[in-house]
Amino acid sequence: MGWLKDKLFKKPVNKTGYADILNGFTPIYSQFGSNIYASDVVQQAINCIVSEIKKLRPQHIREIIESGSDVTSVNSDIQKVLRQPNEIMTAADFLEKITWQLFFNYNSFIIPTYYTWEDDKGNFQRRYTGLYPVQPAQVDFIQDAKNDLYVKFRFVNNYETTLKYSDVIHIRYRYSVSDYMGGNEAGQPDNAALLKTLSINDTLLNGVAKAMKASYAINGVVKYKTLMDDGKTEAALKELEKKLQNNESGFLPLDISGEFTPIQNKIQLVDADTLKFIDEKILRHFGVPLPILTGDYTKQQYEAFYQKTIEPLVIAYSQAFTKGLFTQREQSFGNKIQFYPKDLIFMSTDQTLQMVNLLGASGALYENEKRVAFGLRPLPELEGKRLQSLNYVDASIANKYQVGNDGNTGGENSDNE
Repeated sequence: MGWLKDKLFKKPVNKTGYADILNGFTPIYSQFGSNIYASDVVQQAINCIVSEIKKLRPQHIREIIESGSDVTSVNSDIQKVLRQPNEIMTAADFLEKITWQLFFNYNSFIIPTYYTWEDDKGNFQRRYTGLYPVQPAQVDFIQDAKNDLYVKFRFVNNYETTLKYSDVIHIRYRYSVSDYMGGNEAGQPDNAALLKTLSINDTLLNGVAKAMKASYAINGVVKYKTLMDDGKTEAALKELEKKLQNNESGFLPLDISGEFTPIQNKIQLVDADTLKFIDEKILRHFGVPLPILTGDYTKQQYEAFYQKTIEPLVIAYSQAFTKGLFTQREQSFGNKIQFYPKDLIFMSTDQTLQMVNLLGASGALYENEKRVAFGLRPLPELEGKRLQSLNYVDASIANKYQVGNDGNTGGENSDNE
């Protein structure tokens, strides 16, 4: 742990017992999985996801409860640590780290550091100073006498620390059978099916490699037209070997007694069936289509990839950070962490502009909503502001509007005032 140890150290919890778990298992989880990452295809597939996640921009925002949909950005201490999580990581490094950990272990733990003080009203305030992704070797969930939930981390160097679970940001992937962890009942990735597929893929690759070696070992057959005893055969083979070694032009000179028959070697290294196999078996496991892997994708293919694979992670990250960084009371005032996909938006700039012009001119969008549509953060000075174009008028009074009569002078409308 080294430089991180002092930042993460917390006093141990007294009078604790293992947390209750619905399926009856003891909630102790070892964070080691099978090594599926020896496969280059697996690494490339996950790297496609990680590369997109790195483009996210986390933002502390506050929803305006009265308006129902408008938001404003908050330049808080939380926002500062989101921009610079810790001493050795940029925001992109931080997102890359936690995403790789998520796919390694199906669980990613982040420990926020902070200090507290008491304000003038006697309320304890918290100021965050950093965000530290950690990779424990073992995780225990513990409850104290008041039924508060704690998490105990044990690292590979046998260092241990116990923290209140509400003070930890925990992102889970494929959260299913375990009450506390992503993955299987042991809190680990269930890679049994994938390992079978990778084994088959490895067998295919080994077969191609052996075929390549065999193709270079035998290039042709030399047939001699005369009967030879063992001594003459051995001498002929040595002569042939010498001619092969001295060959520079690519042609093999033979005398009249020998006839050379070439063997045609046609090795197809990666055929359509192999590519289909990789696409449908390995890449499908991670939700990464082959065009995304190769970079030769259409807008529709990227849109499907975003909605199927990236967007669920964006939602999970936003909710996990909101839960870990804000109390229930703070959340009730609209505070949340939102990960904005500035560089992930699959709608083209022209299409976004058309949408904003259409809805914005009718007053259907707040000004900050227009900024968010382009992946820009909301501005405090635009909070609650909504503009409408005067080029639109109610169809029932269009004729009056054209001649400068808005219907409010004279006639029936005058009498009704």
